[in-house]
Amino acid sequence: MRARFGTFAADLRHRLRRPLSFYLTALVIIAIVPSFVFSLVILKRITDEQDRVMTALLKGSTGAVTRVVEREIEGMLTALKALSPGNQIDPADLAALHARAVAALADTGNNLLLIDRTGQQLLNTRVAFGSPLGPASDPKSISQAFQSGEPLVSDVFFGRTAQRWVYNVYLPVRTPSGQPDYLLTLTGNADGMRKAVNRDVLSPGWNAALLDRTGKLIASSDPSLAVGKPFFMDLAPALNVGIHEASHDGVAYRTVTEFSMSTGWRIVAWAKSSAVDAPVFWSFLWLSAGAVLFAGFAVAGSTLIARVLAQGVKMVERDARLLGEGQPIAPREHMITEVETVSQAIADAAQARAKAENEIRFLMREVAHRSKNQLTVIQSMLNQSVTSPESRQDFADTFRKRIAGLARSTDLMIANASQGVDFGELARNQLQPFIPDDPARVRIFGPSVRLDAQVSQTLGMALHELATNATKYGALANGDGTIDLAWTSGDEDVVIVWRERGADLSDIPSSPRKGFGTMVLERMLAMALGATLKRSMHDDGIEWHITIPRARLLGELVEES
Repeated sequence: MRARFGTFAADLRHRLRRPLSFYLTALVIIAIVPSFVFSLVILKRITDEQDRVMTALLKGSTGAVTRVVEREIEGMLTALKALSPGNQIDPADLAALHARAVAALADTGNNLLLIDRTGQQLLNTRVAFGSPLGPASDPKSISQAFQSGEPLVSDVFFGRTAQRWVYNVYLPVRTPSGQPDYLLTLTGNADGMRKAVNRDVLSPGWNAALLDRTGKLIASSDPSLAVGKPFFMDLAPALNVGIHEASHDGVAYRTVTEFSMSTGWRIVAWAKSSAVDAPVFWSFLWLSAGAVLFAGFAVAGSTLIARVLAQGVKMVERDARLLGEGQPIAPREHMITEVETVSQAIADAAQARAKAENEIRFLMREVAHRSKNQLTVIQSMLNQSVTSPESRQDFADTFRKRIAGLARSTDLMIANASQGVDFGELARNQLQPFIPDDPARVRIFGPSVRLDAQVSQTLGMALHELATNATKYGALANGDGTIDLAWTSGDEDVVIVWRERGADLSDIPSSPRKGFGTMVLERMLAMALGATLKRSMHDDGIEWHITIPRARLLGELVEES
């Protein structure tokens, strides 16, 4: 299972290998798309809420128009009732009725008519009383009014007497004998209803019209529509009020209709669907344009950032390649501080590598050089030990101890290759195997002096030989003798003093042949370091003075305070 998941992860990583600009662009898209979708949702909710508000306003507007129309008709009916108390008239007193009507209807734009069952006009305040009158212009509504016996509002028609489009409000009246033989009629000009459909009560882009029961136009806020003509759109049935969709000549319209129960007329408000939807369209368009523009800026910015990052990565890649080749690298400046930090780290690593390589080369040369020197020293030790009259066992012990001393010097030399070997540490290291149980018998003191690695090897062998001789023949050959090793450091020389006390000199062999220790002291120190040696024999032990010029130490001796 784990292997299968690992294979799937490796395949997924391979498929998703893309440039940095791809992932930055994807990040921008991931950030923008949810915001855009969220904005669309908010815009949709705002649009829906605006539609609800607009619908309520339009319904309120058409309702207001309906109320204005109904108040106008109710006012006309009230005037009719006032002119015919008890819904009665006296046919013999029409002159008085004419006079009262002219006075009552002055400045209203309305006129009074009296019509009998044959449709003949008996009275019309548009003309003087007694003027010849013809039949009324709306026989259909007159017949309906006589049949119903109730007040009736006519459709719009062209009045022959008025020579304009008018509408009538009929009130059946009786004679004193009780017969409903007449219609007291109040006629109004259709233009007078234009105030009811004033554009000021409508939302921008909307128009309204007042239609009669047959769909002919009574009044409209659109002056291009003619009164008395059928409305230019096919509308829903009269009683189907509310918001609807309609079309005319391929243009879609949004309509709102109201129905007047008292008149049977309809009030319709309409606007082009494109105009109604324009705010939503433009909001969506601006939102989309803004999203595209913002996405373009974001993608361009991410591409620019990707190029800057890629430039930094390529710069780091070149530096890493130079580091692998072992070439020197200078830190580079970059716009991105992290890239600059990596460049500085690579430059530091290159310097550290160069330094380490130099040290390795130096150490390799030193190891080769010192290996040759050690082989030479070992060969000399072997040659000197072979000619010694000691037994094989003594020869093996002596040779082994000399090799061990050489190894200790080598360990110190390797451990302190770059700083140099401290002479005090070298002395304690070489004399440690020879110190008796009472450490106070060997005293070592002097200032801190740093020795070159090769010098430390030579001096280490010299100290080893001095300690070996002291153990065999000198102060360490008994239980009471002591050794003082002291040194001083001057401006030109380093002076080392080896002083033994309490030695039994009678045990020193009288052979005229010099031992290996003396050979090391007199030949190697003198030849390798230019040292001056002075040996003094005292009653209680030997004393050596070794003076080494600082100039012969190749400047590697350093005093430390």
